[in-house]
Amino acid sequence: MDRRWVGPHGYEIVPAVRAGRQVLRIRKHGWLIADCVSVAEVAGHVDLADLCEVIALPMGRRYKAAG
Repeated sequence: MDRRWVGPHGYEIVPAVRAGRQVLRIRKHGWLIADCVSVAEVAGHVDLADLCEVIALPMGRRYKAAG
């Protein structure tokens, strides 16, 4: 499952691999802002408390609601 966090003002943070190393890629309105190697680096660009994780819910005919 892909992980993604979004924040105010068009910020989006996604895990990525750059030069064989995992980074947290920050985009704003689709434009690359930075590739960060730590959460502390991300915090230098966006307030972590404002981020929300995007969770994809199952969709389609095969999905049966619990109950």
